[in-house]
Amino acid sequence: MRLSNYTLTPTRINNAKAKARLYKLSDGGGLFVEVSTTGQKTWRYQYRFAGSRRDVKIGRYPEIGVADARARHFELRSLLERGVDPAEVRRQETAERRQQAKDSQPAADQFEAFSRRWIRERLMTRSDTYRNQIESRLERFVWPAIGEKPLGGVRPADVLAIIEDLRGTPKTAEGVRQHIQQIYNYAIQKLLVEVNPALPLRGVIEVPAAEHHRHLTEPELGAFWRSVAKQGAHFVTIAATRMLMYTMCRKSEVLRARWREFDLERAQWDIPAERMKMKAPHRVYLSRQALELLGLLKAFGSEPQAYVFPSVLRAAVPLGDATLNHFFKRLDFGVPDFSPHGTRGTAATLLREHGFSREVVELLLAHAERNKVTAAYHHHEMADERRRALQYLADQIDRLASASVAGSTVSSDGREHCVTA
Repeated sequence: MRLSNYTLTPTRINNAKAKARLYKLSDGGGLFVEVSTTGQKTWRYQYRFAGSRRDVKIGRYPEIGVADARARHFELRSLLERGVDPAEVRRQETAERRQQAKDSQPAADQFEAFSRRWIRERLMTRSDTYRNQIESRLERFVWPAIGEKPLGGVRPADVLAIIEDLRGTPKTAEGVRQHIQQIYNYAIQKLLVEVNPALPLRGVIEVPAAEHHRHLTEPELGAFWRSVAKQGAHFVTIAATRMLMYTMCRKSEVLRARWREFDLERAQWDIPAERMKMKAPHRVYLSRQALELLGLLKAFGSEPQAYVFPSVLRAAVPLGDATLNHFFKRLDFGVPDFSPHGTRGTAATLLREHGFSREVVELLLAHAERNKVTAAYHHHEMADERRRALQYLADQIDRLASASVAGSTVSSDGREHCVTA
């Protein structure tokens, strides 16, 4: 094991100030201090294991000084030399400590045990995906800090420490605070505690106002479509991007599609209710272009259980949301911050501007119809209009994308504008 040429000093760490974004102070050999947007400093060790980049938290500075951090760093590197994943060892140590704490006091009295009960009893009608997201947040951000504490032993200061660690991601921080507040609301109803430690912390983290997803003009859509092919990404990623626009579906609905949902002979895609946001089945009428794309994707997996858009690394799992998000961020066509969700607004605007009715567009977007009678009617009718709309959309994208460079001008902001004779 090579010696590390450590470079950090206590003075340099103490002088490091908070910035608008989280940043690192490298010490050597993968050891670094992470400085949060609030100025909090945490020792971490970054390494590669089994072909992927990973990191493990060592502890906060100055509670863990320079010498102690380097000693722990040496222990973790020794594990890595023996073919052992340091992060897995850390998880096992945490699990053992948690189990020891559970053995020392009644499980029902602990925050983690009661929060699991809250998930079972209060979220039983919510989707598996939603419950898993909540549990994942608690497991990553909350249980390591207060999971072993008795319900009555959690103080506002404990909750504040959790959300301050997440200040760099304000939506997540406020979401975690709300989960804790909801758990304690339920504990109060069960007469287990009398005080909610998360309630006084409302507003501590200021959450930015929600931004609506920007849609593209027609010239911008043409530039976007051409840039997708030029980016040099894996074909599955490009295909998923195009299918978002062709179908007007949500990102999760496209990425988790399986071959069993498709009837290519009838040019139909039936998405089951459990995969839809509104918990109602949704039918997509596939354009010629979408069918051609699916035909090419067949080479990656034709089994009914297989994902249409498999992960590039593991075919047994779908392409990740983050993969598609990063792909969109890399696209350079003159419109910054265009997101996958923006494809829905772009398609909807184009169709409305070209004469398609609001009813048809709302059905294509799978928006919920408040009137139950109308909803039942729409489920069975307007198939021809919906099919014609999606085919028109695909054809219009082709026309915009094939516009010659000579037929376009680029303004000072980098956007393309069509020039008409």
